[in-house]
Amino acid sequence: MINNYKINFCKSCLYSSLHPLGIMINENGICSGCEIHEEKNVIDWEEKWQKLTKIVKPYISKSNKNYDCVVPVSGGQDSYFIVYSVLKLGLKPLLVSYNKYFNTSLGIKNLANLRIKFDRDILYQNVNPISVKKITKYTFSEFGNIYWPILAGNTVYPVQVAVNYGIPLIIWGAHQGIEQTGMFSHNDEVEMTRRYRHDHDLFSIEAEDLLKISNNLNEEDIFQYVYPDDRSINKVGVRGIYLNNYLRWDPLAQHQKMVNEFGYKSCKFSRTFDIYDYVDCFNYMNIHDYMKLCKHGYSKVTDHACREIRHKRLERSTALSLVKKYENIKPNFINQFCEWIGIKDIKSFNYIVNRFRNKLFWKETDVDKWEFIGLSFMMSQDLEKTSNQDEEKYLKYFQSINTEFEEKDSKYITFGKGWSENEY
Repeated sequence: MINNYKINFCKSCLYSSLHPLGIMINENGICSGCEIHEEKNVIDWEEKWQKLTKIVKPYISKSNKNYDCVVPVSGGQDSYFIVYSVLKLGLKPLLVSYNKYFNTSLGIKNLANLRIKFDRDILYQNVNPISVKKITKYTFSEFGNIYWPILAGNTVYPVQVAVNYGIPLIIWGAHQGIEQTGMFSHNDEVEMTRRYRHDHDLFSIEAEDLLKISNNLNEEDIFQYVYPDDRSINKVGVRGIYLNNYLRWDPLAQHQKMVNEFGYKSCKFSRTFDIYDYVDCFNYMNIHDYMKLCKHGYSKVTDHACREIRHKRLERSTALSLVKKYENIKPNFINQFCEWIGIKDIKSFNYIVNRFRNKLFWKETDVDKWEFIGLSFMMSQDLEKTSNQDEEKYLKYFQSINTEFEEKDSKYITFGKGWSENEY
């Protein structure tokens, strides 16, 4: 209990009632995310796939002279599997990719390999780096968020392309709210909305909200992050479908298939056991993830652990042990970020970080010295003693020969033209 607020933990996974997306814990102590996940074991997924086939059929161009759908991609996450699934549906996709500027060479290689292996056209959006740096510096100092431009760009660029090219269908991978917190049932078959982007992807901060008298941002800096108006969207009839409503979504199994069949490359991280997500970005699993820990008391390794518990590959007490092992490891590449954004020294960076440490989860023991007392430490201590699972045997699911993220002197790749298959 903190400040008279009782924090409840799910008895099945590791999520708490403080989850920022909003989560419900029922009278049996099971969270809404775990409840909705159980739908995956009873849904007739073949019937769901056939339903999706019928939904997308009207969008298939009879003349083959236009694209059938827009598909957002990157050099990480589920991009390979999404494109793979879209092609199984018989669709001709136009791939689109927002340049995050925190690119790793592995991510550039993965994206180039995706384009080559699936033989698809791809559009890249490169927003003026000066504007991106200005926005990032402001959102970091004002909101403790270095990822706002990337989240905004990833969620608006596909919609802009759909409107501008007259392509009504956008196909996304998984709906985060369904997968993590059970915000909706798979049977609701929710689609992309401006409201969800505003409330959750953008943390209720629209591009226009960034323009303040107190900063140096102007309309030229933010206009490419502005969502198309309803009239433009309705004129084309744009809709966005999430594949996890029609496929039994399992990121580990999907990634392993893409590694074996199409050469997707994974990478070891210092702050989680997972090796597949966000291999294309220096900062997502480092500074961005650490800011999540500072503000919310948990980090991405908890998300990965909860996913694996729900898929019954990981026992809850083993999961908690892994979370404690990884979550508070110091993030890498701080110097590269400070140099890129124009922060003069590490003290200034730490000053900003410390402003956003949530006192529910951090105890200041001395000047600029902090002790983490987050959600993983609030769970029952007995939980750590109840598992007979072999942790090392489980981690064999996550073996990678790539250690690129351990190179502390690595540099961001502003834009990569790609690699040939021989180099890859």
